[in-house]
Amino acid sequence: MAKIVVHITGSIAAFKAVTVVRMLQKAGHQVRVAMTKSATKLIGPATLASLTHYPVMTDLWEPSTKGQIPHIELADWADYSLVVPASADIIAKMANGIADDPVSTTLLATPSPVVVVPAMNTHMWQQPATQRNIARLIQDGKVIMQPVHGKLAEGYVGDGRMPEPIDVVNFFNGVIHQSNELASKRIIISLGGTLSPIDPVRYIGNRSSGKMGWAIAQAAYHMGAQVDVVAGRTSISLPKLGDRMTIYRVQTTQDMYETINQLFDKSNALIMAAAVADFKVTNYADQKIKKVAGQEQINLQLEPNIDILKTFGEQKKDQLTIGFAAETQDVIENAQQKLTSKHADLIIANDVSQSDTGFNADTNKVTILRPGYDPEPWAQDTKQAIGVKLMQLVNSMLKK
Repeated sequence: MAKIVVHITGSIAAFKAVTVVRMLQKAGHQVRVAMTKSATKLIGPATLASLTHYPVMTDLWEPSTKGQIPHIELADWADYSLVVPASADIIAKMANGIADDPVSTTLLATPSPVVVVPAMNTHMWQQPATQRNIARLIQDGKVIMQPVHGKLAEGYVGDGRMPEPIDVVNFFNGVIHQSNELASKRIIISLGGTLSPIDPVRYIGNRSSGKMGWAIAQAAYHMGAQVDVVAGRTSISLPKLGDRMTIYRVQTTQDMYETINQLFDKSNALIMAAAVADFKVTNYADQKIKKVAGQEQINLQLEPNIDILKTFGEQKKDQLTIGFAAETQDVIENAQQKLTSKHADLIIANDVSQSDTGFNADTNKVTILRPGYDPEPWAQDTKQAIGVKLMQLVNSMLKK
């Protein structure tokens, strides 16, 4: 088991860090804690000291009984470090090499892997400065767990909420146990929703957030794969995790097809997690359609888009083609039909009519369908956990 330093900063979500510490201990890890001054205003260091049986570092100038320099000793001790919750302030300090408190100073001296779990108000999270700092941390080799969409301390809903402790621990364990099982493989993962433009202003879209596809992409990356992410419209940011990941942004279904087409021959698997628009507007207007007095309706003509999964399912050589069946009724029947008609190697069926497992949710409940196998229902779990489990299955399929 690993030696882990948990760094707690001044986010209102700091109380969740206590549960994270406890869960890490139950998993058999040794845990020590460092806290910023702001964090100590939210939770007491004595609580963490009692849990870990180690003194909590809250002051750079605390004397050491053995004469060590405390922040260097703690940095050298760590096999891994987990910054949870990570405030906008600590993210900015880490990105710019500022060391003026116990947490930022210890992190600057830490040579081992660091996982960062941001948590802040949605306006702070969406600021270009914060996103630049996140991108710089990723370039520096830090691992970022995306915040989730949900109710914030301010009382309204938005991005920036810290994931639940169990999700943080599952993600962190995925980093610890990352492997090179897919080191020789190249995986294409589509995610998000594609758009069907009506005019230069309006479009037809869907509610896909991209969360499920992004969880799969992270899992593939942590297993050593070269990952090509082809992303439509998403409600989450997609920070590039490292040199083995390339992110292509597209808008329409045709854009997505053309991008995948350029990548497919060099790939080992295509995972279509995107919510692709099945139809496009035939009578696209070059100028904004104006509202006319007395006009009671406007008619839009729709025609089928290219079927990306079916197209590549028919032309594949030794690649795997994998798709999702997001259904609201007759889920297994519709997914089974899709498995056959798309010439897919695997279909992941899920009921998107449920609020806790549909679009924008942080959990999912899926059933796996493969040719020649009975449907395999998986228990409801976080999208992160399902992403890991799916990529383990893909790895076993590629080996065969």
